[in-house]
Amino acid sequence: MKHNESRREVLKSIGMLGGAALLRPVMSVAETNEKMILQKSIPSTNEKIPAVGLGSWQQFDVGTNAAERTPLKAVLQEMEKLGGKMIDSSPMYGRSEQVIGDLSTELKLNDRFFMATKVWTTGKQEGITQMNDSMRKMGRKKMDLMQVHNLQDWQTHLKTLKDWKEEGKIRYIGVTHYTDSAHSRLEQIVKTAGIDFVQFNYSIRSRNAEKSLLSAAKDSGVAVIINEPFDQGGLFRAVKGKQLPDWAKEYDINSWAQYFLKYILSNQAVTCVIPGTSDVKHLTDNLGAGLGKLPDENGRKKMLEWLDRA
Repeated sequence: MKHNESRREVLKSIGMLGGAALLRPVMSVAETNEKMILQKSIPSTNEKIPAVGLGSWQQFDVGTNAAERTPLKAVLQEMEKLGGKMIDSSPMYGRSEQVIGDLSTELKLNDRFFMATKVWTTGKQEGITQMNDSMRKMGRKKMDLMQVHNLQDWQTHLKTLKDWKEEGKIRYIGVTHYTDSAHSRLEQIVKTAGIDFVQFNYSIRSRNAEKSLLSAAKDSGVAVIINEPFDQGGLFRAVKGKQLPDWAKEYDINSWAQYFLKYILSNQAVTCVIPGTSDVKHLTDNLGAGLGKLPDENGRKKMLEWLDRA
């Protein structure tokens, strides 16, 4: 994938400048446990979940051969070992749901994860059929979170989701999108539709959500999942060959991934961020953003100013 290649190039550059920047997050997370990883509350129930999860678009859309699946199995094993929990998928993501279900079941870890997927079709019965299929693929009789993907026929599907939640087939319901242009619609839904979660794009360089969507979710008691935290790899390309500023250590930032993720997690409205990866080292690095101190408002301002000059 393009953004994974960019990240590998950046890590290689950092290694050439000083290998400790890559090694520190691996060691610090590997020596910790779930209780030390940042947990955030789902407002509608106060249930806590780890603030760093796992996206699966492209990375988990693989076939059945061992060469493709073994690295992903290692990612799931390490995620559970280090206290990660949320895994986000969708029927839109090719074979990802099936692969996640197969591997987590094979590892006997399926019930240890907070599984989230989506409905991505038009029509009530089509949605019901698709969601039942998704639950089968992911090995679940009850889904932790079901979301309407990219708001497709969202009014129809939300009625079904609310019925299913009442029946106990799903625990939480939500809606998603990945573009700034959808933020105003998401905000209206957050304020009026009685959902548990909203998922959207947000990063240190793509901050449209800061205008009002994030605060609307917080004020409405809706949990926030962030996608596109690295701007499809663009953030790594922007800092390629550059060292972290010395003051980043004040916020326990040991890598560029943690720099980008901690900016997101330091927003009080954010519940969980879901960077995608098929690489164990990257997963470990990402989970490291849930350790240690988060930047305060002054720190967030410094992070923005430094990146603007980079």
